Amino acid sequence: MARLRTRLALLGSAAALAAGALLPAQFAGAQAAAAAGSKQWVALGDSYTAGVIQAAGNTFEVPRDGCERTDRSYPQVIDRDLGAFFELTNVSCGAATIDDITDTPQHPIGRHLPPISEDPDYPFPAVPPQSEAVGADTDVITVGAGGNTLGFADLVMKCSQLGGESDGKGTPCKDALGAGIPARLTKVRQDYDRMLEVLHERAPHAKILAVGYPTIVPRDASKCSYGDLTQFGTITQGDLDWLREDVLKPLNKAIDNSTGTQDAAGFVDLYTPSQNHSVCDDSKWVEGVVTLPDQLSFVHPNALGHRNAADHVEEAMLNAIDMS
Repeated sequence: MARLRTRLALLGSAAALAAGALLPAQFAGAQAAAAAGSKQWVALGDSYTAGVIQAAGNTFEVPRDGCERTDRSYPQVIDRDLGAFFELTNVSCGAATIDDITDTPQHPIGRHLPPISEDPDYPFPAVPPQSEAVGADTDVITVGAGGNTLGFADLVMKCSQLGGESDGKGTPCKDALGAGIPARLTKVRQDYDRMLEVLHERAPHAKILAVGYPTIVPRDASKCSYGDLTQFGTITQGDLDWLREDVLKPLNKAIDNSTGTQDAAGFVDLYTPSQNHSVCDDSKWVEGVVTLPDQLSFVHPNALGHRNAADHVEEAMLNAIDMS
C-alpha cells in the first residue's frame, strides 16, 4: 500500500498525468475521470467508517449532528488523496444499523454513553436514512455496516460482564449467547441484501463497494491480557476466540456473500491486511476499550486503521472508475 500512496502522489504532478501510457489501468481511468469532471462518491456506514473516537481524529462538523465523523477517518483520508477525481458526500454515522442506511431515520448519540460519559449537545435531531444521499448521478458508493445490526457493541459489554463474573475462566459469553449468533448473522445478511437492492435502485449506474471489518481479535488470544482496559477488559481468552471465529469472521463472510447478489457490488477485505494489527498487537490499528490516558474508544479503529482502510478502498474505487 505504500506503493499505492507513492503513485497517488505522482498523480498530483502534471508530468505523471501526461504519461498516461505509463500508468496502471486504474490510474489511467482516474486520469480520464479527472479530465471529464469529478466522479460523485457517497460514503455510507457506521462508526467504523465515521471515525467517532479521538484516536481517529477530531470531529469537524459545526454544528455537530451527533454522528461524530472525524478528520482521520478513511472517507476523509481518501478525500484528501483523491479529491481531484471524486467529490465526496460523507453521511456515515456512529451507531448506524443497516436499516439506518436503507430507510430508517437515525437519532445519533454523539458521545452520550451514560453513565460513562454525558454529551452536552445530546439529544441530537434525527438524521435522514443515509441512502437518501445517493442519487442517479452517484458513481461510487462505499458502505461499511453490519456490526450494529449484529449487536457487536452489546456483545462486547455482555462478554465483559460475564468474563468479570467468571474471573477470566472458560467461555461464559459463548455459553450464554452462542446459540443466538446464527440468527443475528441471518438478519445481517437479509438486511444487507435489501440495502444493496435499495442502493442499486437509487443509483443504477453506481459501483457499490461493501467495506468489511478489520481484524479485531488476534489469531492467538493469549496475546490479550485479562483485565487490561486498553485491550478487551474482562473478556476471557476463550470468549475472544469465540468472538473471532464465530462472530467476526462470519460477519465479514455474510457481507461478502451479500455482495454476490448484485453485479454492481464488490467486497473490500480489510481483515486480511490487518491480521497483525489487532487490539492486542503492539502495532494496533484498532483501539481497545480505553485509549490512555482517559479516552473511551470501545474497540474502534484508530488513525492507522483508517489509513489502512483508505489504502484498500482507494484501490477499489480507482478500479471502479476504470470499469465504469
